[in-house]
Amino acid sequence: MDVEIKRDGLTLRGTYTKPQTDKFDLVILMHGFTSDRGMNPDQLLYQLAKRFADKGLATLRFDFNGHGQSDGKFEDMTVLNEISDGKAILDYARSLQGVGNIYLLGHSQGGVVASMIAGYYHEKIAKLILLAPAATLKDDALKGSTQGYTYDPQNIPDKLAIKKSLTLGGFYLRTAQTLPIYEVASQYRGPVCLIHGLKDTVVDKVASQRYDDCYLNSNLHLLKDADHGFTLGNSRTKALDLATKFILN
Repeated sequence: MDVEIKRDGLTLRGTYTKPQTDKFDLVILMHGFTSDRGMNPDQLLYQLAKRFADKGLATLRFDFNGHGQSDGKFEDMTVLNEISDGKAILDYARSLQGVGNIYLLGHSQGGVVASMIAGYYHEKIAKLILLAPAATLKDDALKGSTQGYTYDPQNIPDKLAIKKSLTLGGFYLRTAQTLPIYEVASQYRGPVCLIHGLKDTVVDKVASQRYDDCYLNSNLHLLKDADHGFTLGNSRTKALDLATKFILN
């Protein structure tokens, strides 16, 4: 069903599904940069949510601010305010009647947000899944190259025009340069599943390798024929299988 939550005057819109049982575990899914919560059957988060639901799990996925059907302008979006979105989403999940374990999954920039939410709320998250987590966004901002668009990292513009006729705000780039991604993520001590494609041209595998180094209880899966969105060959099925097996075991 469609659901809404408020965060600092913005309405975030999402989708919640639950099994026909009084008690259940729930997976929160977080999408990536310029994407949405998965409205179409060919999208990664849509397929993940369906797979989890078929296994008797509840699922909750929202559009971040400035994305999809949620309020806000894309140019005002930052990783920091997506973390605020993530906190509001987690609060909502924890308020739902019947919820047992809460699992957190993030793809791309959503993986960065999920990793930091798990670090901040380490005792509330039972398991964490990161698919192609885009922690290299900090490296990119320090170099002055984001999504293939270049700028002076010491003199960041107020706005940066990027793909799909979207404008990225300069504050996104400024805050990205100082994000304590791995420092916060490492506060999470629970089980972590990392999945990354070796044909990912958007986020280098080093991002997941660094996560693997900072976690105490993680497994890193490098898929030989997978790109950033897990669209090549049978990589989508492999990613779905790995995520589902991790949650259920």
